Amino acid sequence: MTAVLLALVAAVGYGVSDFVGGVASRRVAALRVVIVSYPVSVVVVAVAVPLVGGSPTPSSLVWGALSGVAGGVAVWWFYLALAGGPMAVVSPVTAVLVAGVPVVIGLAVGERPSALAYVGIVAALVAVVLVSRESPDEAAGEVAGGRVLRFTPRIALLTVASGVAFAATFVCLDQAGGDDTGLWPLLASRLAATALVWIVALSTRAFSAPRGSVLHLAAGIAVLDVVANAALLFAFQDGLLSLTSVIASLYPAATVLLAMVMLGERVGTVQKVGMVVALGAVALIAGRG
Repeated sequence: MTAVLLALVAAVGYGVSDFVGGVASRRVAALRVVIVSYPVSVVVVAVAVPLVGGSPTPSSLVWGALSGVAGGVAVWWFYLALAGGPMAVVSPVTAVLVAGVPVVIGLAVGERPSALAYVGIVAALVAVVLVSRESPDEAAGEVAGGRVLRFTPRIALLTVASGVAFAATFVCLDQAGGDDTGLWPLLASRLAATALVWIVALSTRAFSAPRGSVLHLAAGIAVLDVVANAALLFAFQDGLLSLTSVIASLYPAATVLLAMVMLGERVGTVQKVGMVVALGAVALIAGRG
């Protein structure tokens, strides 16, 4: 049960972070937000490391760094896919890969959830697809903007690659965790991710930092990112990869709910059904025995 609650905290943290990141990205390019939020997250983790305690091991630092690289690459490819492809296809395909790949890996290495948990996993996979569908407001915006966005082979490759890379962050974080490693793997993750996004930003000449209210939003994203990743790191220590990762993958539900409440965006029937299915999935997995 502890792992389920921590995974839910991670899902909410990721979802709120995505919402805040979406608001910030409406004012400035997404890459200019993460080049601030990632370094701030390093500082936040560095402050928290001695408070949590634990000692790093070489393997935990390597796996932590790999999770950071995978996360940085995933964000980069995902934004490229969204920039040139239809969100109604890119988002749900990415979401189901984020949820599904760790489940497959977990089962492949010998994890055997209960029959009830298997039903919850299937329900969660369905939920992330439904919740990640385009909202009516987003669909109308694309039509009004006159954009013709096709799911070309290049966009398909970026979409699949970003989904697999996002999933890899979960798998690597699962491997990085240990009973006495504390937050050291997360520090390695944030350092690696920061180095990667700055290399990308410098290579694309997008290294100017946001200012004013966007800077505050970037700092908020950093804190949410740390909370979500720390919760997931500890959740993996107490739970199965296949179950913990699929709950954390329900983060789009929090993003959609915030967009509906805070921005007044219309939420389609399909997305509402997805949020209900997500609640049922969590209940099934939490009651696995």
